Amino acid sequence: MSEAPFRGVFPHQHGDPRSLSERIHAQLRDRLQEAVEVAGLELMVELRRQQGRPAPETTSDADRREFEEIVRDLLAYLRGAFAAAIEPSDLSEVERAETQAPEPERLLVGQVVLARRLPDYWQGFETHRLAFAEARLKAAAPRAGWLARLFAGSR
Repeated sequence: MSEAPFRGVFPHQHGDPRSLSERIHAQLRDRLQEAVEVAGLELMVELRRQQGRPAPETTSDADRREFEEIVRDLLAYLRGAFAAAIEPSDLSEVERAETQAPEPERLLVGQVVLARRLPDYWQGFETHRLAFAEARLKAAAPRAGWLARLFAGSR
Protein backbone atom coordinates (compact mmCIF):
# COMPACT_ATOMS: atom_id res chain seq x y z
CA MET A 1 0.00 0.00 0.00
CA SER A 2 1.05 3.57 -0.53
CA GLU A 3 2.09 5.59 2.49
CA ALA A 4 -0.10 8.65 1.81
CA PRO A 5 -3.75 8.49 0.82
CA PHE A 6 -4.93 10.29 -2.32
CA ARG A 7 -4.52 14.00 -1.60
CA GLY A 8 -6.40 15.46 -4.54
CA VAL A 9 -5.39 17.36 -7.62
CA PHE A 10 -4.29 20.49 -5.77
CA PRO A 11 -2.48 19.27 -2.66
CA HIS A 12 -1.07 22.75 -1.97
CA GLN A 13 -4.58 23.92 -1.11
CA HIS A 14 -5.30 21.30 1.54
CA GLY A 15 -5.34 22.87 4.95
CA ASP A 16 -5.93 26.36 3.54
CA PRO A 17 -8.83 27.74 5.60
CA ARG A 18 -9.82 30.27 2.91
CA SER A 19 -12.74 29.64 0.60
CA LEU A 20 -12.18 29.11 -3.11
CA SER A 21 -13.36 32.67 -3.79
CA GLU A 22 -10.90 34.06 -1.26
CA ARG A 23 -8.02 32.04 -2.74
CA ILE A 24 -8.88 33.22 -6.26
CA HIS A 25 -9.07 36.81 -5.04
CA ALA A 26 -5.66 36.52 -3.35
CA GLN A 27 -4.07 34.94 -6.43
CA LEU A 28 -5.54 37.59 -8.70
CA ARG A 29 -4.24 40.32 -6.38
CA ASP A 30 -0.78 38.75 -6.43
CA ARG A 31 -0.77 38.53 -10.24
CA LEU A 32 -1.91 42.14 -10.56
CA GLN A 33 0.72 43.35 -8.12
CA GLU A 34 3.36 41.42 -10.04
CA ALA A 35 2.19 42.80 -13.40
CA VAL A 36 2.17 46.39 -12.13
CA GLU A 37 5.58 46.02 -10.51
CA VAL A 38 7.12 44.50 -13.65
CA ALA A 39 5.61 47.29 -15.76
CA GLY A 40 6.90 49.91 -13.32
CA LEU A 41 10.39 48.45 -13.26
CA GLU A 42 10.56 48.17 -17.06
CA LEU A 43 9.49 51.80 -17.37
CA MET A 44 11.95 52.95 -14.71
CA VAL A 45 14.83 51.18 -16.47
CA GLU A 46 13.82 52.61 -19.85
CA LEU A 47 13.44 56.13 -18.44
CA ARG A 48 16.88 55.92 -16.90
CA ARG A 49 18.40 54.56 -20.08
CA GLN A 50 16.82 57.38 -22.07
CA GLN A 51 18.13 59.96 -19.61
CA GLY A 52 21.61 58.45 -19.43
CA ARG A 53 21.20 57.54 -15.77
CA PRO A 54 22.44 54.32 -14.16
CA ALA A 55 20.13 51.34 -13.73
CA PRO A 56 18.22 51.20 -10.45
CA GLU A 57 19.83 49.42 -7.52
CA THR A 58 17.96 47.23 -5.08
CA THR A 59 19.89 48.66 -2.14
CA SER A 60 19.07 52.29 -2.87
CA ASP A 61 16.26 53.89 -0.88
CA ALA A 62 15.97 56.69 -3.46
CA ASP A 63 15.57 54.12 -6.26
CA ARG A 64 12.92 52.29 -4.21
CA ARG A 65 10.98 55.53 -3.69
CA GLU A 66 11.21 56.36 -7.41
CA PHE A 67 9.99 52.86 -8.28
CA GLU A 68 7.08 53.09 -5.84
CA GLU A 69 6.11 56.47 -7.28
CA ILE A 70 6.05 55.06 -10.82
CA VAL A 71 3.93 52.11 -9.68
CA ARG A 72 1.54 54.42 -7.81
CA ASP A 73 1.26 56.68 -10.87
CA LEU A 74 0.60 53.67 -13.10
CA LEU A 75 -2.15 52.41 -10.79
CA ALA A 76 -3.74 55.87 -10.72
CA TYR A 77 -3.55 56.05 -14.51
CA LEU A 78 -5.14 52.60 -14.85
CA ARG A 79 -7.92 53.58 -12.48
CA GLY A 80 -8.71 56.70 -14.47
CA ALA A 81 -8.55 54.92 -17.81
CA PHE A 82 -10.85 52.10 -16.70
CA ALA A 83 -13.21 54.44 -14.81
CA ALA A 84 -13.89 56.32 -18.02
CA ALA A 85 -14.97 53.12 -19.78
CA ILE A 86 -16.99 51.15 -17.21
CA GLU A 87 -20.57 51.17 -16.01
CA PRO A 88 -21.42 53.35 -12.99
CA SER A 89 -22.33 50.22 -10.97
CA ASP A 90 -18.86 48.78 -11.56
CA LEU A 91 -17.27 52.10 -10.66
CA SER A 92 -19.22 52.29 -7.40
CA GLU A 93 -18.04 48.76 -6.54
CA VAL A 94 -14.44 49.81 -7.21
CA GLU A 95 -14.86 52.89 -5.02
CA ARG A 96 -16.43 50.85 -2.22
CA ALA A 97 -13.54 48.34 -2.26
CA GLU A 98 -10.97 51.14 -2.35
CA THR A 99 -12.43 52.94 0.66
CA GLN A 100 -12.36 49.71 2.70
CA ALA A 101 -8.70 49.00 1.91
CA PRO A 102 -5.71 50.48 3.76
CA GLU A 103 -4.05 53.45 2.03
CA PRO A 104 -1.12 51.83 0.22
CA GLU A 105 -3.39 49.09 -1.14
CA ARG A 106 -6.37 51.13 -2.36
CA LEU A 107 -5.53 51.47 -6.04
CA LEU A 108 -4.43 47.85 -6.32
CA VAL A 109 -7.63 46.63 -4.66
CA GLY A 110 -9.65 48.64 -7.17
CA GLN A 111 -7.82 46.93 -10.02
CA VAL A 112 -8.62 43.52 -8.49
CA VAL A 113 -12.31 44.40 -8.54
CA LEU A 114 -12.04 45.48 -12.18
CA ALA A 115 -10.15 42.33 -13.13
CA ARG A 116 -12.91 40.22 -11.60
CA ARG A 117 -15.71 42.21 -13.24
CA LEU A 118 -14.38 42.90 -16.72
CA PRO A 119 -13.92 39.97 -19.10
CA ASP A 120 -11.35 41.87 -21.17
CA TYR A 121 -9.50 43.41 -18.22
CA TRP A 122 -6.04 42.12 -19.16
CA GLN A 123 -6.30 43.43 -22.73
CA GLY A 124 -7.30 46.82 -21.32
CA PHE A 125 -4.50 46.63 -18.77
CA GLU A 126 -1.94 46.08 -21.50
CA THR A 127 -3.33 48.87 -23.69
CA HIS A 128 -3.40 51.37 -20.82
CA ARG A 129 0.01 50.28 -19.51
CA LEU A 130 1.56 50.90 -22.92
CA ALA A 131 -0.14 54.29 -23.23
CA PHE A 132 1.12 55.28 -19.77
CA ALA A 133 4.68 54.20 -20.58
CA GLU A 134 4.64 55.98 -23.92
CA ALA A 135 3.42 59.21 -22.33
CA ARG A 136 6.03 59.06 -19.56
CA LEU A 137 8.84 58.31 -22.01
CA LYS A 138 7.73 61.10 -24.33
CA ALA A 139 7.50 63.58 -21.47
CA ALA A 140 10.96 62.63 -20.23
CA ALA A 141 12.60 62.67 -23.66
CA PRO A 142 15.64 64.93 -23.66
CA ARG A 143 15.13 67.97 -25.80
CA ALA A 144 17.83 68.73 -28.29
CA GLY A 145 19.67 72.01 -27.83
CA TRP A 146 19.70 74.69 -30.51
CA LEU A 147 22.99 73.38 -31.93
CA ALA A 148 21.58 69.90 -32.35
CA ARG A 149 18.46 71.28 -34.04
CA LEU A 150 20.64 73.44 -36.31
CA PHE A 151 22.80 70.53 -37.40
CA ALA A 152 19.83 68.17 -37.71
CA GLY A 153 18.30 70.51 -40.29
CA SER A 154 21.47 70.51 -42.39
CA ARG A 155 21.49 66.70 -42.92
